[in-house]
Amino acid sequence: MSTNPNPGNPVDTGSHPSGQKLINLIRGWPSPSLLAADLLLQSATTALTDPSIYVPGLQYGPDPGYGPLREQLSQWLSEKYAVKPDVERICVTGGASQSIACILQGFTDPVYTRAAWVVAPMYFLAGPIFEDSGFYGTDGRLRGFGEDEEGPDVKELEREIQKMEQQKGADEPTFKHPAPQRKIYRHVIYVVPTCANPSGVTMSLSRRHALVNLARKYNALIISDDVYDFLQWPVTTTPSTSPVPFIKPLPRLTDLDLPLGRSSHDPQDKHFGHAVSNGTFSKLIGPGVRTGWVEAAPNLAYGLSQTGSTRSGGAPSQLVAAMITQLLKSHDVDTHVSTKVRPALQRRHARIVQSIESELGQFSISVRSEGEIGGGVAGGYFVWLTLPDGMSGKEVSERAREEENLVVAEGEMFEVRGDERSPRFPSNLRLCFSWEEEGDVVEGVRRLGRVVKRMKENKGERREGRFGNGDMSGNDISYK
Repeated sequence: MSTNPNPGNPVDTGSHPSGQKLINLIRGWPSPSLLAADLLLQSATTALTDPSIYVPGLQYGPDPGYGPLREQLSQWLSEKYAVKPDVERICVTGGASQSIACILQGFTDPVYTRAAWVVAPMYFLAGPIFEDSGFYGTDGRLRGFGEDEEGPDVKELEREIQKMEQQKGADEPTFKHPAPQRKIYRHVIYVVPTCANPSGVTMSLSRRHALVNLARKYNALIISDDVYDFLQWPVTTTPSTSPVPFIKPLPRLTDLDLPLGRSSHDPQDKHFGHAVSNGTFSKLIGPGVRTGWVEAAPNLAYGLSQTGSTRSGGAPSQLVAAMITQLLKSHDVDTHVSTKVRPALQRRHARIVQSIESELGQFSISVRSEGEIGGGVAGGYFVWLTLPDGMSGKEVSERAREEENLVVAEGEMFEVRGDERSPRFPSNLRLCFSWEEEGDVVEGVRRLGRVVKRMKENKGERREGRFGNGDMSGNDISYK
């Protein structure tokens, strides 16, 4: 465990033998310079001085969420994705992670739902959310499947689903009673279609269609984390401080599913659909606002709002939802993202890729620098490194922390825990470029290069890490 008493502000240098300050390239947080504090101050002042805003904002909210925010979101998202606005498709959530948990509570069953399927490498902190709902890799109910340059391997996924369906009958009972506001799905599929965490892969349009068709065939619900859709930029070697315009993302899975209408698995009088878009303001404004949204078929969006904790406590983000409504009305969210967030991430991405090529390229370490190969577009927070054969990502990570006071994530963190059949990543690393300042991102790669160089020069030597096999970062580091 790190001795740093405040891992959120890693400035301590004296506790490390090297005397170097800690550089954390695991932490998937936005840099403090990217937080929209000034905008939130303005919107809070407006919200808390106007009774028409603060009275409903400080009360229990309606189940689907703060009405004005749902209306603003519906219009805003329709413009981003070029779809027809429909406020009934929107349910306000407490962020993307919280909404995954609520979706699993409402739309899965401990017996009837066969399994939760996740792309491997997976967003590692999603695993415990599924485990909390009874989906464990050790009992075959949390299952990983691979991806390639176009995204999730849908053919592999279908083969595995078919095997599972053959092993189990179709007459298992359901212990939950969702009717009439919800339904129980046979399978759950979790994906990050755009700039996936950790691999950075963006799912191709053809692969998106194939995944939707598979979900409709096997009564599966796709939970699609669309958290990086608005954080994409042209790949460049000469980034500037100028605004980076919005790049229209590929159609969401829910936008491909809904026009197909009811499937044979829907109740006779309801249309729940087979894909849900999971969004959040965490990466756009700041994770602490704890506000997100789901967009899906109206029946599914309403069913999500009927989660017991929501009905008891009210909408999960009410006051902040009222504040964010003001930012959407004034277009301040778009201005903040285009003038601050995207330019900063574009610069950091360019610098980390350049540093990897100059410091690590000589060791045959490759990096994925685009979401779609050949697309010329990058995005998100992370780059995914592949080490040469025989080099252990875990050992590199341990030695980086021990020798250079550098924290990086080894590929094994992104395996599906307990599922020995899913893909393994012993020779990969994930580096995050969003948290540390630009110069420290570059310095972190330089330190990583020194570690790899020493390992190459002393091939065969295996040193035990001073920090053991526990948490080397001293914090939880990649929330949505």
